Amino acid sequence: MMLRYALKTVRARKGGFLGAFVALMCAAALITACGTLLETGLRGTIRTERYAAAPIVVSADQNVHRTTVKHKKGKTKVKHKAKPIAERAWLADDLATRLRGLPGVRRVVPELTFPAQPLTAASAVEQGRPAYGHAWDSAALTPYRLTAGRAPESDTDLVVDRYFAERAHLKPGDRLTVQSTRSPRTYRVTGIAAPASDVSHQSSLFFSTAEATRLAAHPGQVSAIGVLPENGADVRTVERAVTEALNGTTAQIASGDERGPVEFLDAAAARIRLVSMGGAMGGTSLLVAVLVVVGTFALSVQQRHRELALLRAIAATQGQIRTLLGREALIVGAAAGVGGAIVGLPLGSWMYDRFVALGAVPSTLQHTVSVFPLFAAVGATLFGAWAAARISSRRVVRIRPAEALAEARVERTRPAWGRTLAGLVLLAGGAVLVAVLSGLRTEPASTPVTFLAVVVLATAVSLLGPLLVRAAAAGLAGPLRLSGPAGRLARANLRGNAARMASVVTPLTLLVGMTCTVLFVQPTLGNAARAQAREGVRADYVLAAQGPGVPAAAARALRTRHDVVTEVVRTTVRVGLDKYAAQGVTPAGLSRTWDPDVTAGTLDDLDSGTVAVSELAADQLHLKPGDTLRLTLGDGTPVRLTVAAVYTRGLGFGDLTFAHDLVARHVDNPLAASVLVRTARTQTQLATTLREFPAVRVLAPAEADSLRIERQQANAEVNLLAMGLVLAFTAIAVVNTLAMSVSERVREFAMLRLAGATRRQVLRMLRTEALSVLLLATALGSGIALAVLTAFSVGMTGSAAPAVTPLVYLTVVAVAGLLALVATALPGRVALRTRPVLVATAKE
Repeated sequence: MMLRYALKTVRARKGGFLGAFVALMCAAALITACGTLLETGLRGTIRTERYAAAPIVVSADQNVHRTTVKHKKGKTKVKHKAKPIAERAWLADDLATRLRGLPGVRRVVPELTFPAQPLTAASAVEQGRPAYGHAWDSAALTPYRLTAGRAPESDTDLVVDRYFAERAHLKPGDRLTVQSTRSPRTYRVTGIAAPASDVSHQSSLFFSTAEATRLAAHPGQVSAIGVLPENGADVRTVERAVTEALNGTTAQIASGDERGPVEFLDAAAARIRLVSMGGAMGGTSLLVAVLVVVGTFALSVQQRHRELALLRAIAATQGQIRTLLGREALIVGAAAGVGGAIVGLPLGSWMYDRFVALGAVPSTLQHTVSVFPLFAAVGATLFGAWAAARISSRRVVRIRPAEALAEARVERTRPAWGRTLAGLVLLAGGAVLVAVLSGLRTEPASTPVTFLAVVVLATAVSLLGPLLVRAAAAGLAGPLRLSGPAGRLARANLRGNAARMASVVTPLTLLVGMTCTVLFVQPTLGNAARAQAREGVRADYVLAAQGPGVPAAAARALRTRHDVVTEVVRTTVRVGLDKYAAQGVTPAGLSRTWDPDVTAGTLDDLDSGTVAVSELAADQLHLKPGDTLRLTLGDGTPVRLTVAAVYTRGLGFGDLTFAHDLVARHVDNPLAASVLVRTARTQTQLATTLREFPAVRVLAPAEADSLRIERQQANAEVNLLAMGLVLAFTAIAVVNTLAMSVSERVREFAMLRLAGATRRQVLRMLRTEALSVLLLATALGSGIALAVLTAFSVGMTGSAAPAVTPLVYLTVVAVAGLLALVATALPGRVALRTRPVLVATAKE
């Protein structure tokens, strides 16, 4: 019976439920989109290209491992954790000997993979198709077959794939300069090769075996080994034989879809990043959705307070009212959930495409969609609608039937003590989160706490909203009184309808607070890092490259008895399972080009057996000069080093600093990311010396800083996209809530018109109310953002000075104000179209 009544109510009050429907539909779309990203990270396929013809691929272990054993109450618990390393781990080439001669094995093909950037017209190198070098002997792994010319024989011979040859207009006999891990070298194109299967995410350059071994720079090692079974041999049987032959080594055996992550290491790492990103976006979206939907339902229930009070007065029980509202919410939630889930699928695809375009996710990780995100979105929407209805109806179902109609006429002067207590608890919880945030010094730890603190504090504002609105009305009494009749009416409404106004303040506060936090978090971190980098670079010039990096030969060409040249190679290492940004620098003359602000020890002791650490790393790892640090380099090589120095500028230069040669031997790309030059020569003289390296540019420190700004902006775009949809949802909620709040006041406007108020005076009253609410929400949202950003800045940079751009901040407030005024004025004008006599005499 209650379901039938609920259906009739929804059908009869479509306009009243429209606001809740829009909020729930947007929430479902957002949850579905985030769910598809999360599922792509968990289950996304990484299709192999280079190893398409090799059913079995042997590779090195790409993870660091930690096993802990705990004995408690007579029981032993063993936990094993693994984390991926940053660079490619290499295999000993003698493992191929073990596999040759195994039953069912036709051929064993060692593979070498290394960066090889053609120095040709920019249009020939397609973005998203990086070029890699290989030995021609491994062409059978795809396989590539010659369509023109011959295979490479000498060290200066080169075979290019057909796709790149067509874009660069190359043919056998042409010359091509390639920048690989050594100095640029010009090769003669001896052949064009085409793959037997689709290769769309990379370009392949094939060298002679000797030249490929030289360029790979890992003598005695290979990046992978492909195993080709005999025709008719069972792949599973051969795989078991390979596994037995390699027993006792750390080699990993991959087959089927497992070969893709071996080939595309960046895609495998992007899975973790996408899971983290999708989870964080989905969690934040869910919290924001619950907050917004609860406010929308509260406003909807408040609009129906008289109707529900009448039901209580004619003996409807608490359970019946609660059931009616719950089923209404489920009906609206089901319709909104299904519609939002359908809309969320193309939204998720668009977000994936944007992340790929921004370089946050490689295209080799294929977007995966199933029914699970849809079901999760519909389930979350149903639960959110039901919970919002239950929370919003607590007051109306608990009042006595005899008091129901009397209370429905007038808003309570005091909010329920339970609501106030819950608001104070959440306010205290938000303060605790802010305090915790000020002590977090790593970005992965601080970012989720930052946005959680904003949502928690905004929820506290939602619960304490009536009190805050009344306080604002008291504070604005003077200015509103001076603004004439419209101001006095607005003040009366703020005081007399504080609960309704509070439902409008909440989304506006969340919009201002969340937007300011999203926009200023990355600049706060980036500006501090750039400031440290500017202060720490003592060089007169900085070398940068348009290709993979600056070759060592370029640095040698500038290094003289009087000039100091410092090569900088960047990587990521792990101490235990924790990840640290690191760099390798040339120790000779280091103090003349680089100043990390050493506080303990000395950089004069930096060599292949020592390491310098930032104060953050020293605090986390409890290190001081002379201590021993065990860590894993980027390619998985474990080392044991002595701490030589501790420095403060870790945000600008990384937490660990090694000698250049130590790092260069253990990274995929040993070319310098930048080269610091201290010299008396001019920029033109340096450029003349480097004319043999056309991809290398000589920059002043200010120009190098501009490049860092560009990279910072690219990272900011990724973060803005990640949270932009949450902000868009919040903006929709602002418009939705304001429109609902105004549309329910048709009778109030009619009574004002009948009492002598003009249409213009009513609209002016609405504008004054909107501006008052905007002022309060801006103050609250700005205060929340300032507290959170200051705590973030203290933890991450050590300074209580977040980077806030005044123009951007004013734009945020202006956009929020525009939304508030438009969402108030349009419904107000519609409400005033009907003749006031008709509205006043109509049935409620």
